Amino acid sequence: MKDKNEELRQKRKANHVGGGIARIEKHHEQGKLTARERISLLLDENTFHEIGAFVEQRSTAFDLDKSVFPGDGVVTGFGKIHGRLVYVFSQDFTVLGGSLSESHSAKICRIMDLALKNGAPIIGLNDSGGARIQEGVVSLSGYSEIFFRNTRASGVVPQFSMIMGPCAGGAVYSPALTDFVFMVEDTSYMFVTGPNVVKTVTHESVSSEDLGGAKTHAEKSGVNHFTAQNDVEAIKKLRRLITYVPQNAYEEPPKTTTFSFSEKQSSSIERILPENNTMPYDCRQIINLLVDQDSFLEVQEDYAKNIVVGFGRLEGRSIGIVSNQPAELAGVLDINASRKGARFVRFCDSFNIPILVLEDVPGFLPGTDQEWNGIISHGAKLIYAFAEATVPRITVITRKAYGGAYCVMNSKSLGADLSYAWPTAEIAVMGARGAAEIIFKKEIRDAQNPTEKWLEKEAEYAEVFANPYRAAERGIVDDVILPSETRQVLIKGFEMLEKKAENLPLKKHGNIPL
Repeated sequence: MKDKNEELRQKRKANHVGGGIARIEKHHEQGKLTARERISLLLDENTFHEIGAFVEQRSTAFDLDKSVFPGDGVVTGFGKIHGRLVYVFSQDFTVLGGSLSESHSAKICRIMDLALKNGAPIIGLNDSGGARIQEGVVSLSGYSEIFFRNTRASGVVPQFSMIMGPCAGGAVYSPALTDFVFMVEDTSYMFVTGPNVVKTVTHESVSSEDLGGAKTHAEKSGVNHFTAQNDVEAIKKLRRLITYVPQNAYEEPPKTTTFSFSEKQSSSIERILPENNTMPYDCRQIINLLVDQDSFLEVQEDYAKNIVVGFGRLEGRSIGIVSNQPAELAGVLDINASRKGARFVRFCDSFNIPILVLEDVPGFLPGTDQEWNGIISHGAKLIYAFAEATVPRITVITRKAYGGAYCVMNSKSLGADLSYAWPTAEIAVMGARGAAEIIFKKEIRDAQNPTEKWLEKEAEYAEVFANPYRAAERGIVDDVILPSETRQVLIKGFEMLEKKAENLPLKKHGNIPL
């Protein structure tokens, strides 16, 4: 018995060094943690339980049988974050470049199946050179198995992808199917085809970082939701994010027992909006004065900056926040902002997270670029996301709410449960200046002083429509409130809606305008 126990200890020891000490040292020199070090930082201390530690690859082609490592390049198992169950896989780049084989993929699928059965989040720590070429189609089939499970798990359990190294070819599609992607500056990248293929096919010379680095995907493609300077920071960000989301689609989001908020904040909110309604301001100032202190966590902060999305808390309760950003492009909606907002709304709705919308939108961005690239279809995604959502939804109109963009931003007619407006709200088909030009075109043209007449008619239109009271009279907004009252109104509103139940028509699924 003693000898058998010692044999197991030696096997475990071999398993823990992955591809060997030399490769681990090289890994560290690149500023990267090992697969096991990442898991150790991610999970609560002493909670990780490994599954499949002794699985080995089965192929003998191209001398693969001479490169056999226990675990086959991925560490899989379960543990806890903040005391809550999660399932995790961590690819080990020191073992054959973390390449995905038949056995490697089977281990990941095993973890995903358990997560679905037990209703707990799936976290993937991706650091892989892609499919194991020596296995051919068998490794590609392994990717398909993972994609299938990503799709089945979507909207059932939260899925998080941490790109901690290379992620190329077929490997990128699993993270793209998950809910949130984290990337590390300078050490992680994602692309379908690498720089060499790009140069061969299109004759473009581009580095891996420029083609698919963390900054590229944070600012240009929107694939990356959170950027970190190193592995440790990325893991800390994920541990924070997971505190806002439930274990699965059948549970409510977690609620903190303690929170901080200074009532002085409520009065200072009055000073944020500029006197001139054409001047910009940062909507995050309003958000931070409404939610619990230091609770706002922005998502995709470097992408489509004209809309701000993220999580916050009201008296400890998780909410999702969608806000137009007047500090960027005057807060207009465009293609990227519509996609960003729609994706976030659908995540919140999938996992029972109430949605707060702060509206200050002058319209959709005009131009041939937007029209030719499908602003109609992309804008419709945001409409669809809000209209489909059954979670509690409250809208607060702070300033401009013009035209179709007003409708899109969770208007009451689109299904918002409660709709409020500040006294500064302007709810109309368009701005007073443009409206006056159209309505009073003949009078302005025939006037002795057309400019003076235009200004007069602009003021006339603004008096009628550039306020929230016409909408309040018709019940299109439920109430006009003072900015300083907003937090308490939201707390009471979401509390009232806590048991909201709404059933969608029976159907297989809708056809969102993708």
